[in-house]
Amino acid sequence: MPAFTGVAARAALVEAFVRVRATTERLAAPLGAEDQILQSMPSCSPTKWHRAHTTWFFETFVLAPHGVAPVDSRWSELFNSYYVAVGPRHARPKRGLLSRPTMDEVAAYRRVVDERVLALLARLDDAQVEALRETFELGLAHEQQHQELLLTDIVNALHESPLKPAYRPAAPAMPTRGVDAGPMRFVAFEGGVYEVGLAPSRAFRFDNEEPRHRVFLEPFALGDRLVTVGAWKAFADAGGYDDASLWLSEGFDWVRANDVRAPLYGCREGGALRVYGPDGVREARDDEPVTHLSYYEADALARFLGARLPTEAEWEVAAARAGDGASGNFLDDDALRALPTDGRATLGQLWGDAWEWTSSAYLPYPGYRPAPGAVGEYNGKFMVNQQVLRGGSCFTPRGHVRATYRNFWHPDTRFQVTGVRVARSMES
Repeated sequence: MPAFTGVAARAALVEAFVRVRATTERLAAPLGAEDQILQSMPSCSPTKWHRAHTTWFFETFVLAPHGVAPVDSRWSELFNSYYVAVGPRHARPKRGLLSRPTMDEVAAYRRVVDERVLALLARLDDAQVEALRETFELGLAHEQQHQELLLTDIVNALHESPLKPAYRPAAPAMPTRGVDAGPMRFVAFEGGVYEVGLAPSRAFRFDNEEPRHRVFLEPFALGDRLVTVGAWKAFADAGGYDDASLWLSEGFDWVRANDVRAPLYGCREGGALRVYGPDGVREARDDEPVTHLSYYEADALARFLGARLPTEAEWEVAAARAGDGASGNFLDDDALRALPTDGRATLGQLWGDAWEWTSSAYLPYPGYRPAPGAVGEYNGKFMVNQQVLRGGSCFTPRGHVRATYRNFWHPDTRFQVTGVRVARSMES
């Protein structure tokens, strides 16, 4: 959000709050009560829980400090995710067992908290609104993250059914970018000292994007688009899943232990790759980005293509040069799938379509300090055993990501819309 002050700041917060909260309800609307309680694995959460948890966040971190009592104090344990400082938490793998409160009660919970938040914004003076702004914007960004998770989680749950039902009743007509992009090209970048991360400002950012610091990069080049289904087919047809020389040792063990032969939600039928998504089962096009790959698969695929995964600093430097983070295919476009490149951008598909695995471990930047109190638990304590992803996906709300945004998941994660961009080291 732009950094407004005074009356403009209050109006901007109200507008953003109403819009973000309405988007969550729109995403949940195609789902019935039975759908909304589904939890397919511990890494996923039920739709109903996402709706309640994001409401609990505003109730806990925005309303409670201003003396507003909770709707039901017993619900804090149910809808607290991982904030140890706030109190007890219901076990994450058991969120699908929470049949009560019902879907209708959660809807009423959201309405009451929405009314209370808007009433609070109306009665606070300008100084109080400014003091609240950072936490309020965190709540909005947090809910946008859960909008993406709501989609990834329900797709995973519905995929468990032998019927493979679609999330939405009818898919919109897919936009055709209509440009033959030709073979992938590499865009070169000079080596040297670059600044990455964010400097302090009034603009919203997550604490893991700070502080701004210098990095030295050797000359490198990035692929001008995401790796496609066609390239993945070449990898699979060449025996890529069985070639230990392409894999990290842990990744090859994972492939064999889980008998992985295709992306999650994907199945080979002759020369075709059949994939499942929000619109049900379809045949993937060879020119669309391959998605739902683990870090292990992304790394092996990059090696097969004679390349490697970029570091997060390389990606950020390239993204800062490319600019225009709103130009990609995001949740707002309603495609809900990664689309082929239009072939026009020098460095395309940086934004939206699919999260891009990097070779960088998720670690604190030099000088990083988590915020004090429970809000400080948001990012810092997860900085171990995870890889950084960049760029956003077709499930990410437009405007939620920027060049410095750091997503992170464990290397075996595939239920997110994860894809691959390759890099190469260049001669100095």
